[in-house]
Amino acid sequence: PEMPLLWVLRDELGLTGTKYGCGIGSCGACTVLINGNPVRSCLTSVASVAGKTTMEITTIEGLISNGSCRVNLQSSWVDHQVAQCGYCQPGQIVSATALLERNPEPDTEEINSALAGNLCRCGTYARIRAAINAATSQDPSCESSREQIQEQLQP
Repeated sequence: PEMPLLWVLRDELGLTGTKYGCGIGSCGACTVLINGNPVRSCLTSVASVAGKTTMEITTIEGLISNGSCRVNLQSSWVDHQVAQCGYCQPGQIVSATALLERNPEPDTEEINSALAGNLCRCGTYARIRAAINAATSQDPSCESSREQIQEQLQP
């Protein structure tokens, strides 16, 4: 019951896109969405989410398969060559997704505030902001972007 959600996602369910970074909720690598809100899965106990019928947990793996235009953000991430080492990227994208679902046209201050708890050791913050800004202006149908990302993820 006190096991962190992170370990259930990674070790029990095989959803390894959510990363272990610091274990104290400071880096954001373990960010998932719970009912649309970004939370640190390393600090969230399984007991706090188990058995709740209105609880929706979304990991980085769930952002493509939900059929929404969240894929625009991931496509923009690729187009802006955001990732370097890539370790922080799932948490960054999950946090950015939550931001864009709350506010489809955030300004730079709102982007910085929403991502303040997500650390990038490679320092790609300018590209992250550019990718988020570009994602806000993409076609809402996003069908071609979704297909492009799914093709890139095929083994």
